[in-house]
Amino acid sequence: MVKIMTDPTDLLQLGKPAQGTRVVVAMSGGVDSSVVAGLLKEAGYDVVGLTMQLYDHGVAINRKKACCAGQDIYDARQVADRLGFPHYVLDYESRFKESVMEDFADSYLAGETPIPCIKCNQEVKFKDLLSTARELGGEALATGHYVRWHQGVQGTELHRAIDPHRDQSYFLFNTTSEQLAYLRFPLGDMLKSETREHAHRFGLEVASKPDSQDICFVPDGDYARVVERLRPGALESGDIIHIDGTILGQHQGIIQYTVGQRRGLGISLPTGEPLYVIKLDPLNHRVIVGPREALGCQTLLLRDVNWLDERNQKKEYSIQVKIRSSQEPVVAKIELQDDRKAEVTLVSPEYGVSPGQACVFYQSERVLGGGWIRQAPTNYGKDLVP
Repeated sequence: MVKIMTDPTDLLQLGKPAQGTRVVVAMSGGVDSSVVAGLLKEAGYDVVGLTMQLYDHGVAINRKKACCAGQDIYDARQVADRLGFPHYVLDYESRFKESVMEDFADSYLAGETPIPCIKCNQEVKFKDLLSTARELGGEALATGHYVRWHQGVQGTELHRAIDPHRDQSYFLFNTTSEQLAYLRFPLGDMLKSETREHAHRFGLEVASKPDSQDICFVPDGDYARVVERLRPGALESGDIIHIDGTILGQHQGIIQYTVGQRRGLGISLPTGEPLYVIKLDPLNHRVIVGPREALGCQTLLLRDVNWLDERNQKKEYSIQVKIRSSQEPVVAKIELQDDRKAEVTLVSPEYGVSPGQACVFYQSERVLGGGWIRQAPTNYGKDLVP
């Protein structure tokens, strides 16, 4: 039985009645943000919907399969019309291309594994969109992210969602404390099935709409094609080399490979031993491969570290970290350094860690912050070809 959330004073914890309180909802055109708008409208809030048009790249993507373009903008408008609140589309195409897509392409060319969803939250949604929400008189900006917002003793806190399979806290580590105080996440205590039940209850056509792709502008998963179109000439060939120095074959561009990759290498050893991508060498256009054990990494060097609760910041912590959104946090020791850098020491080695990924800090269910992996030396680092 779906729970109907109608308490006008508690739903967003704004300290004022819902009636007459304006709240802006970031609407992607999917079921999650649509239900957020529906719940807030039902509770009596003065809802305004905002949708970002992030691209019109028929040249780069199939718009029908991605969010924030084409069909999804139409779907968001239909939801607003049905529920009876104003809806506006904001053209952030140039901002998105500059801050997210260009960075994505450059990161791949540098041999990294980028996470553009975090960059989008950091550079577009929680900067430009949040600023617009304030200009419209919104008391809060609500989104469809599956995370929980808490008012702690010393300020606002970000916590993992109730549903571990839907938790999106990993993608929000770069949120600032000021932004977090203004944001609200009404779905953090829900299961996805409950969200869809609400959508059916509201009579929304998006109730059965499939979830959008993680990387909205690469809906078919062909990263290399997008990078090549953004950076012509990116598919430069080079050697595929075993960690012992043996040249095993040729590749047609390092952007087609990621650290930890096993399938699709196009090479093999006479022994039949499985090979994995151990390291990418963009300077010399080389892909270095080897056995799985050569992927073992126990120390991470981070850059651009964001700490959500600076008032309680210490130099060293023994907490948990996630280096992939889908994994459970693992025990680690973190040493914060100058210039927003940090060194993370894992209790047990992780495999397939790549520069460009995020390392997010947790204390039980609470998100403390995180940083970008700039180096992930393997246990076999000294044995790799120079």
